[in-house]
Amino acid sequence: MYSLVNLTYDYRRGARAVNDITAEIGPGLHLLLGENGAGKTTLLHLLSGLLFPTEGSCAYNGTELSLRRPHTLRDIFFMPDDFECAFSTISRMARCHGQFYPNFNYELMYANLADFGLTGNERIRTMSLGMRRKAYISYALALRTPVLLLDEPANGMDIDAKKILRRVLTRSIGDDSTVIISTHNVYDLGSLFENVMIMHAGRLRLSMPVWQVLERVAFVTSPSPVPGALYQEPDRGRFMAIIPNTDCIDTDIDYRLLYSAAMSPAGDALVAYITTTDQDHRNDR
Repeated sequence: MYSLVNLTYDYRRGARAVNDITAEIGPGLHLLLGENGAGKTTLLHLLSGLLFPTEGSCAYNGTELSLRRPHTLRDIFFMPDDFECAFSTISRMARCHGQFYPNFNYELMYANLADFGLTGNERIRTMSLGMRRKAYISYALALRTPVLLLDEPANGMDIDAKKILRRVLTRSIGDDSTVIISTHNVYDLGSLFENVMIMHAGRLRLSMPVWQVLERVAFVTSPSPVPGALYQEPDRGRFMAIIPNTDCIDTDIDYRLLYSAAMSPAGDALVAYITTTDQDHRNDR
């Protein structure tokens, strides 16, 4: 469990990348959304202990990550978008690097690699971007760390590889795992996400379970503007809308629409509506 209290990070030239975030992040598969420069990657670096807060605190299971305790760091693995392997092959990396992670599973790594059509003995420097990402994600998932932080894990992968990524993620992640995936490609893994986090200009605007979002709002389409919508936009001759879910409508979440809504002038009112208490919504009904 992560506990963030007034978490703030400033770069040396004064740019504030993460601004006063207070939140708790528990087990589950979390989707992290935000515009370029929102602070997503900086937040992942803070959650992995690679950056230290300028103000506030970032603790994992009660231990400040800035202390860099070995028993804490072995529970966390961060695979950034620009991840580089210092070894000639992913198999060699597993032999040398995997020993620092007590739950590392060789069989799982090779099963993941096989699904992607790899053996683990391919030379990293001769592989394409997509092939390298397949090898890295196969290894990262096999570490079986309680916390896995992934920045654009499907970057460079083709359509079939993204389907396989869904399968290996499902197979590799335990019920108690905390996995945070930062991505702009929300449709690659859409149905797997259990929680959604939205950042904007360094602030965490929304962080809650998907089921709770759907309990409070519904995502609908209509040939004409939707009266009373919290947010709507035209799309190819129809209107995509987010409406109060006062009638307990069963809909899927549209992450793209939710993100667009949160970034729009209507974003403050939408987020306020979604994050009001269950009792307030029952009173509305």
